[in-house]
Amino acid sequence: MGKEKINVYIYTRVSTSMQIDGYSLDAQKTRMKAFADYNEYEIVGEYEDAGKSGKSVEGRVEFNRMMDDIKSGKDKVSFVLVFKLSRFGRNAADVLSTLQTMQDFGVNLICVEDGIDSSKDAGKLMISVLSAVAEIERENIRIQTMEGRIQKAREGKWNGGFAPYGYKLVDGKLEINEEEAYAIRVIFDQYVNTSIGANGISKYLENCGIRKIPRQNGKNPLFDAGLIRRILKNPVYSGKIAYGRRKKEKVHGTRNEYRLVEQDDYLVVDGIHDAIVSDELWQEAQVKLKAQAKKYEHINKNKDMRTHLLSGIVKCPICGVGMYGNKSIKYKKDGTKYKDYYYYGCKHRQKQRGHVCTYNKQINEEVLDNAVAEIIIKLVSNPKFAKLMQDKIDLKVDTKEIDTEIDNYQKQLRKNNAIKIKLIEELDDLDPNEKHYRRRKQDLDDRLYRIYDKMDEVESNLIEAKAKKKTIEDEKLTADNIYRVLVYFENLYKVMSDVERRQLFEMLISEVQIFEERRANGQWLKSITFKLPIIEEDLELCLDNKTHVESCVLITRDEK
Repeated sequence: MGKEKINVYIYTRVSTSMQIDGYSLDAQKTRMKAFADYNEYEIVGEYEDAGKSGKSVEGRVEFNRMMDDIKSGKDKVSFVLVFKLSRFGRNAADVLSTLQTMQDFGVNLICVEDGIDSSKDAGKLMISVLSAVAEIERENIRIQTMEGRIQKAREGKWNGGFAPYGYKLVDGKLEINEEEAYAIRVIFDQYVNTSIGANGISKYLENCGIRKIPRQNGKNPLFDAGLIRRILKNPVYSGKIAYGRRKKEKVHGTRNEYRLVEQDDYLVVDGIHDAIVSDELWQEAQVKLKAQAKKYEHINKNKDMRTHLLSGIVKCPICGVGMYGNKSIKYKKDGTKYKDYYYYGCKHRQKQRGHVCTYNKQINEEVLDNAVAEIIIKLVSNPKFAKLMQDKIDLKVDTKEIDTEIDNYQKQLRKNNAIKIKLIEELDDLDPNEKHYRRRKQDLDDRLYRIYDKMDEVESNLIEAKAKKKTIEDEKLTADNIYRVLVYFENLYKVMSDVERRQLFEMLISEVQIFEERRANGQWLKSITFKLPIIEEDLELCLDNKTHVESCVLITRDEK
């Protein structure tokens, strides 16, 4: 029995300029169907948007129908095939959002021509890179709109969104909602004039029958401690407008997870709305909040979790083993802690498994990490580099020999299958009453078993040959993806998390060599060897330190 086929959808799109980019709907379908046949995928749905732009998912009827089918689990698909990522969408934020939704329902994306498979590690890296691109996009949009919002705040106007509890919006202006404002006044009065905190006030309000009126942005009828603290901190209740109190920041080590972080420095101006509590009462509440915050201040136990970008990649200049990232604590003369110091050190400087190394230097992580990144940025900023990378991406991989081998195995399989069918038919046609029935049946059975053995051997060889071809193609596609990343390295490196930077260095760099002693200009970096043929010949690039003294670093190819 053959293995169960994997169900897939194919999606095609062309804009009105399809004749310019050359990817007609038929051309896309032909390429994807060939890919599906090769991988033995079952196409259970086809969706196409003709004459639709890729700048947004809105207005693409077939695209949205496909997403609805994925969410409903209608055809139990595992992949969506597209010709190129640009056919799926040209807006990075939309692409990432849609990819995340698909993966939430167990469906991954394969971009046939780009070689991106979101279920593979290389595909995951590309998604991370696209996430960084989306952040750049969002930042540009944010900068364009921020000035208008700041100006509105400076004029004392409400900046949009739901009205804070205790107020209502009338023609865009905040007006006191007396039905809600009563609870706000009780909260400030109890907090300032009694010894109870937010938790105590929550219980007090419940005991007094003071409940929160459900509204669009809050259905819970109770005032919990978290809400009470947010109310106490909000300057709006003293007649002020605040802008930038909380800032959305990316959670360290994640791709698309963010959290709101309170800021110490933000814009506060007199609002054009009326205050619910006096400025004096609000200020007294802030004093108490700060005092309590200091009293219950705690240290985040996970703050020392750190990703060492070059651990294992940078080599010891004495014994050649990979150096590891570590931390030491620097102390002042009086014994108090000064700061945490992160460094790379040789793991054999202490005897391990019979090995010992005399190299005891501690190489500052930040200095070495920045030097490596600077060298790569200098490399990719070379005007000839982009063309060189594009040439490598366009270079076709030669699989003629393995294709011939696969074709021969498939021919053998078809021939043996035809023999098998004929033998089965002969067995079915045997007459049990015939004189030599038993001997003829035994002969046919023996021949059938031998054919099955041959088919098993050919099928095994065919699987091995296909796997070999896929490995060749996957290596080429992985390299292509890294070349694409390198073209935009500087912008992407700025917004990548340390985890993403580490993953990129692992895929890109074979080893980093350092000098035994730090150079006079402050540099440790001696050479970088790339895993991929980034360059055609060894070359030297120079680093500049703060005193403008140059240090040349050798960039080499991995000859393995």
